[in-house]
Amino acid sequence: MRLLASYFLFARLVVGASLSFQMEGPERGSWPEALSSLGLSESKKGDADVIVVPRGGSGDFGAHVGRGTILILEGDSPVAASFGFHATGKQVTIRSIVDTRAPKLSIVWQEAVTAPRVEPPPAATVFAREKWEYAPVLAGFRQGSGAVLWIATPLGAQGYSRYPYLPQALTDLGLTLPFHSAKLWAFFDSSYRARADVDYLAPKWRAAGIAALHVAAWHYWERDAERDAYLDRLIEACHRNAIQVYAWVELPHVSERFWNDHPEWREKTAIGQDAHLDWRKLMNLTNPDAFAAAAAGLRGLAARFDWDGVNLAELYFESLEGQDNPARFTPMNADVREEFESRSGFDPVEVFSSDSPRYWKKKPASLGYFLNYRAELARDQQTAWIEQVEGIRKSKPWLDLALTHVDDRLDTSMRDKIGADTSKTLPLLGRHDFTFLIEDPATTWNQGPQRYPLIAARYADATPRQEKLAIDINIVERYQDVYPTKQQTGLELFQLVHSASGAFPRVALYFENSIAQVDWALLGASSAIVERAEAEEGKLDVESRHGVGVAWTGPAQVDGRPWPVRGERTLWLPPGSHTIQPSVTVPVLHLTDLNADLRSASAISNGMEFVYQCSARALALFDHEPGRVEIDGEAVEGIIEGKLLKLPRGQHIVTVTLPPSTRSAR
Repeated sequence: MRLLASYFLFARLVVGASLSFQMEGPERGSWPEALSSLGLSESKKGDADVIVVPRGGSGDFGAHVGRGTILILEGDSPVAASFGFHATGKQVTIRSIVDTRAPKLSIVWQEAVTAPRVEPPPAATVFAREKWEYAPVLAGFRQGSGAVLWIATPLGAQGYSRYPYLPQALTDLGLTLPFHSAKLWAFFDSSYRARADVDYLAPKWRAAGIAALHVAAWHYWERDAERDAYLDRLIEACHRNAIQVYAWVELPHVSERFWNDHPEWREKTAIGQDAHLDWRKLMNLTNPDAFAAAAAGLRGLAARFDWDGVNLAELYFESLEGQDNPARFTPMNADVREEFESRSGFDPVEVFSSDSPRYWKKKPASLGYFLNYRAELARDQQTAWIEQVEGIRKSKPWLDLALTHVDDRLDTSMRDKIGADTSKTLPLLGRHDFTFLIEDPATTWNQGPQRYPLIAARYADATPRQEKLAIDINIVERYQDVYPTKQQTGLELFQLVHSASGAFPRVALYFENSIAQVDWALLGASSAIVERAEAEEGKLDVESRHGVGVAWTGPAQVDGRPWPVRGERTLWLPPGSHTIQPSVTVPVLHLTDLNADLRSASAISNGMEFVYQCSARALALFDHEPGRVEIDGEAVEGIIEGKLLKLPRGQHIVTVTLPPSTRSAR
């Protein structure tokens, strides 16, 4: 380690980041929910970095802004007027707005609001206007080292229901968010990214907090030189940026070619048609020959590419309309019908024939018996495919496994509609090692961020392996009447991600291509969970249950010791309570990025040691190429790829030292 002559030139506490907000005036509205989703905590001390003055608030805040405070003002008020936001004496009715960041996006409020028309000062940037009268509704400007942001109305009851891109306006005005997480998963379908440069995408994903990309593997099921070369490049680019890559498998859909080559194995609906439902072309994997062929394909897929894990997604049946739509109801292949009839004494297709005495509207018990069988069949197929992946792990022990399963506890109709029964699937965690990724059902997409703690609570008593639970947020256009946008973006997206990250140890996003470009820069901040953050006397105390990245430049001490886990602008902390302060000592080696849960770290004279936990192979990036690596006290070879280490899954102690030539140069 070496010393700096003047550390104040290099070390800065939180690089001007805003840690706290403060409410002024009698109305709080939904500001706490909105600002906390960006990583700010509420302060009562009068020294907040962001001050909100709702309608009815008063005071002189000029000095605060001059010292670096970001001031947020609502509507027509003496405070707003003092900063140049003057009412014209006219009224404007606001129901739809246009934001400069997404001028083609339809932003519609659930209810129209009439407010005084206010004109901002000439120096202000107008970020959004009322659609028809073009009246400003969101505007701001910088002043001194601070800034002022004005909005025409309160945020609305839900926090995100009126001004989706208010957070982006704040960052344009100089807001630097204090915390960052890099643990998000994202689904990726290359058919939407055919011409995209993977060397451009990968660092963008990692900067946004993406830890793993779940790649649509059905496109690569069979060998194809051009497609395989693309996937190899994608995986390599992700690994260089500390992003893991999972094979996202959508059984009983196998692949387009598998469907075309094997019409005899196609799944059937209750009216006897081939089960080509939406984009999925479902196969009858109950058939032993079809299962064997698909299993061989999965083994080949796993062998050809350098995956970090496998995601068995949505391995149950169709459809969300359940028995009400026989044309989409599965499975009704010959193998299932024969097996069920041998158990029950009747062909299940009779349940859907109005001429049959077994017709479900005449005899619901017949339907109920088949639905029970169907849920058990889904569980048995999930078990069989988990075992297939465990077989693959014998040759690739670093592989993680995720099972994506729709939630049936908030919407209990899912079991009967699609055969998804968590009461049957969750016990598999007692016998198999996988992450249970709960898919947010379409029927609940309009229920807001508060649904994630509710979902988590309903799983809390269902399994002792709560650390293996995760949640999948679907970022898609919703069929319900939702406001202010059909698809989640801006404040709604950030509140969803923040709420989910507080309720579950892992959050996945469906999917990478559906996330608006304007949202990427703030995703990592919204997923960071910090229980306490206090800056005082040149120190920053941070408590985080999952660990967190802290905005920071320059050398630092953590808990009184030189800290070696730091990138150019982010210092990474393990879970727990820690104290950060500037340091005069610079470790000789820094771990700049780690795709794993950091447990502890320490600098040593010629390198560093750290402890990590990871369900997949861990990816570790350093600021210098390592010379020697020990894992759990044993020297290992062949895992150094430049500045990247590929480390085994599980919990391990790693000692990394620099080669002698690098050591002497430092």
